Amino acid sequence: MADRPRLNVAATVLDSPDAQQLAAFYERLLGWSRHDDEPDWVTMRPPDGGAGLSFQTEPAYVRPVWPAGPQEPQMMAHLDIEVDDLEAASAHAVAVGATVADFQPQDDVRVHLDPAGHPFCLFI
Repeated sequence: MADRPRLNVAATVLDSPDAQQLAAFYERLLGWSRHDDEPDWVTMRPPDGGAGLSFQTEPAYVRPVWPAGPQEPQMMAHLDIEVDDLEAASAHAVAVGATVADFQPQDDVRVHLDPAGHPFCLFI
C-alpha cells in the first residue's frame, strides 16, 4: 500500500485513578525515565528506544478483576515483560509494589497486578 501514511505505535496507555502513582510504580519496576510529566499524564520511554508507556488519570477508573468472572470488570490488555530470571524478577516486582496474582495459568510465567490492578506477565 503505497498510499498508507507512516504509523508508529509510540506508547501503550494505562488508565488509573492516579497517573503519578502508577507511573512511579513502573519507573521503579522498569528503571525507565519520564519523558512527559504532567499531574494527570506521564509518559516513559525505554532507554534503548522503542514504544513506551503512558499513564493517564481517569476519575471514573474501575479496577479490573483477573481472571474476571461474570459481571466483573475485565482487563482490556496486559503487558508481557521478558526477564532473564523469573524468580528474581517476581521478587523485584513485589518489592516495588506489585502483587502476585492468585491465579497462575502457566508454570513458566508469573502474573502480577500493578497498584491499579492491571495484570502484567513476567516470562523467560
